[in-house]
Amino acid sequence: MNRLKGKVALISGAASGIGAASAIRFAEEGARVALCDVDGVRAGTVIEAIHATGGETLFIPLDVRDEEQWISAFEAAVAHFGVVDVVMNCAGIALAGNVETMRFEEWNKELSVNLHGTFFGIKHGFKHLRKRGGSIINLSSIEGMVGHPEYAAYCAGKGAIRNLTKSAALHAGRSGYRIRVNSIHPGYIVTPMIGNDPVELERLAKLHPIGFLGEAVDIANMALFLASDESRFATGAEFVIDGGFIAQ
Repeated sequence: MNRLKGKVALISGAASGIGAASAIRFAEEGARVALCDVDGVRAGTVIEAIHATGGETLFIPLDVRDEEQWISAFEAAVAHFGVVDVVMNCAGIALAGNVETMRFEEWNKELSVNLHGTFFGIKHGFKHLRKRGGSIINLSSIEGMVGHPEYAAYCAGKGAIRNLTKSAALHAGRSGYRIRVNSIHPGYIVTPMIGNDPVELERLAKLHPIGFLGEAVDIANMALFLASDESRFATGAEFVIDGGFIAQ
């Protein structure tokens, strides 16, 4: 299929997890993909997977905390591909700590990656999408909708991404830009972020009424819909893919 034929996607955090799965799915559906990440070694595996599909990709080093690097990343993508049509903000970290134990340095580090990085992706994405239109996809979490006692900064950042998405969507619409801005809220997904301890994975699976944990491709498939023209009437919305977690 070619649901993204002719489109160019720039994805942060694309070297692993949901970012990597989304990059591969986008390429399978015809997109050319700019892989942005701090980890060029792990990105190599994603590049190989995309090339195996016959897709075209470009790796761009990007520390999402640095606005100048965002500017350079978009410039590199446009220089190589000509345009950018889709921006997916996937880069993220999860540092444990409740409101009493978390040090400010950890709090600031987490928000710098998860929230500030998303802000920069939206801000500079607008500059490149506002003439042609396009889609911006922000990765939030179920913990941007409900709390977790031991991940104060993660919850704060992901909750902020949820409403930042809505603000950006309203700004785009009222400015006459044909830019859709939406957020995805995954449940617990089998990625490097949650580790591979079988006892912990079994415990997490039981938190989801569907009875199992999601995989990165489950989120990538939702991102594919939001990147495609199939989602032309969706903006400012939150898409929960969580095996029933929030329904409880």
